[in-house]
Amino acid sequence: MPVPDDVRLFFYDGKQCDPKKCTGRKLAKFDLAIDVKKISQIPASALVLVPTAEKVLSREDNEVAERSGLAVLDISWKATGEDFPRVGRKSKGRALPFLVAANPVNYGKPFILSSAEAFAAALIILRHREQAGKILAKFRFGQTFLDLNREPLEEYEKAGNAKEIIEAQSLFV
Repeated sequence: MPVPDDVRLFFYDGKQCDPKKCTGRKLAKFDLAIDVKKISQIPASALVLVPTAEKVLSREDNEVAERSGLAVLDISWKATGEDFPRVGRKSKGRALPFLVAANPVNYGKPFILSSAEAFAAALIILRHREQAGKILAKFRFGQTFLDLNREPLEEYEKAGNAKEIIEAQSLFV
């Protein structure tokens, strides 16, 4: 159950993955994320995690996340490529820095995170580690994700802005 200080999480299901393996659906089932039926239902000024964003997520984005929320679009990166859907004009697209997936579908692959992993990583970067822990606790691979990415996540969490995130990322790429 979300607590008042939690960042509101929005999940859009593009219905491109196996429903039984969909981490976003599971988060919505446990009231840890809000399942929106249309991309337009994501709050206009929310942060939206997209792989094609020009700016990386950083602690600088925390105020926006706390005020307007954080969204993940569960849409195949392979299917959409550079044509990843756009969201509201006021929304802020953000990319995540280098991290390795721990989910069974994409284990060991860099940047190909499940929705739950993306939310958790973003929350850690934004210094909402407790909320990230609640999300990862729902998945058998949750602790593995933290273990695989311990050093990068620690560095990203320390970074104060996008430039420092990119500098930290260079240690791992």
